[in-house]
Amino acid sequence: MDVRKVVIPVAGWGTRSLPATKNVPKEILPVFRKPSIQYIVEEAIASGLSDVVFVNTQNKRIIEDHFDHNLALEQLLERKGLTALLNEVRSVARMANIIVVRQKEQLGLGHAVMCAKEVIKDEPFAVMVGDDLMFNRNPGINQLIQVYKNERMPVVGVMEVPRDKVSRYGIIDAEEFAPGLYRIRGVEEKPAVDKAPSRLALVGRYVLTPEIFTHLDTVSADGAGEIQLTDALQALARKNRLLAVKVHGQRFDVGDWVDYLTANIYFALQDENLRYDLIDRLRELIPPAR
Repeated sequence: MDVRKVVIPVAGWGTRSLPATKNVPKEILPVFRKPSIQYIVEEAIASGLSDVVFVNTQNKRIIEDHFDHNLALEQLLERKGLTALLNEVRSVARMANIIVVRQKEQLGLGHAVMCAKEVIKDEPFAVMVGDDLMFNRNPGINQLIQVYKNERMPVVGVMEVPRDKVSRYGIIDAEEFAPGLYRIRGVEEKPAVDKAPSRLALVGRYVLTPEIFTHLDTVSADGAGEIQLTDALQALARKNRLLAVKVHGQRFDVGDWVDYLTANIYFALQDENLRYDLIDRLRELIPPAR
């Protein structure tokens, strides 16, 4: 069965981005000309996924509203003859089939995935974490889907991170059986630098099968009261049922201020109308070397 659905958890508080996210969801913070969540959905659509399942909370309906029609705005743009903008706004509303399920309590990524169980039913599905933006001609989640089609096993996306940053991520213990493909022996959530089994970190892209729900059902909450997806992945790894693919492309963690600001500059530099003026302004801001 092909992968058609993607679960995108968006119910988190966005505490890493406060105070900007006090009243605006982090997923709606703009990266250049689009809210960050739109890049995630565009990656999913470009990878052949048709049903987008937002796991959301009642306080963040603005996310799903972004992918709906705004008739008053569309009528205004039409009256003003702003055809290009009108088409762009309408294309967002027509981008995907949006399904929304509620996460009534924010109890971790594993819990968020469990909330989508009744929508997923017995199908394989993707999970994309909205903090991680990835850009490549071959979209990040599609790289995992291709491996799933060949291997018919759950697969996670990984990237190599600096040794001093492994404590920020879930880190895999794995053996490489083909270039960029790994058979996972175990997953450790935010290990100490001297205890990390590798520098291969989970980066918010997964293709899973319904068996993950069986494992999530048995996962105990951690010290913060959250159900961690990595604990269920660990159970799959113990059964030799979990693969990893080293994802290629440019990645930005929009919950990290340096990455968020860099992502804005990265996209602005792609715009020929802005590139050279932006470079000139950045040069003015950077003090000359002494």
